Formats: sequence, structure tokens, C-alpha cells
Amino acid sequence: MKMIIVTTVEEFEKEVFKLFKKAGIENFSGSDIDGYKNTPPMFYTNSWFPSEKGGAASNLFFSFTEEGKVTEFFNLLKEFNAKTGTTNPIRAVEVPIERTV
Repeated sequence: MKMIIVTTVEEFEKEVFKLFKKAGIENFSGSDIDGYKNTPPMFYTNSWFPSEKGGAASNLFFSFTEEGKVTEFFNLLKEFNAKTGTTNPIRAVEVPIERTV
């Protein structure tokens, strides 16, 4: 069994759902999060409130699933990210699970 953790900007939320479905990952959890990037100092001086840093609306998903489904998800995700050419690709990590109850 593996745990997969996926992060994405809000615009790709439905795409993650589609990729999970294609990979056979039926059960997963998700949460809304704020995504941040280090930006050049010039960006802050051009804003109305330079001391405030805003995050991008993002999502985090995770699932405990079989290794084969994780492999399929990663293959589909690589293909999706290659086609979009975005600076904010969908990101995923695979975590091995040693024990479950």
C-alpha cells in the first residue's frame, strides 16, 4: 500500500479528479490550501499593500491505494503536465506505508 499526495492550483482541481478516476483511485480526501512561491522583491513594491503576501488558491489531495494505481496515476500525470506547459504543474509524491490499522 502507498500514500499519494497531490497538490495543484485550483484551476486543475477537476483534472486531478479525472486522473484519479483513470488510474482507478476511487477513494481520496482533499482540502483547500493556499499555495505560495518566493517572488522577487519588486513584486511587493508594486502592490497596493507591499507588506501583504497573498497565496494562490490551491488544493491538496491524498489517498491510500495500491502501488499499481499510483504508478498509473504518475504516468497519466506526466502526460498531462507535458501537454499543459504551465508554470504551475500538478505535483505529486508517493509515500510508502509500513503499517496500517
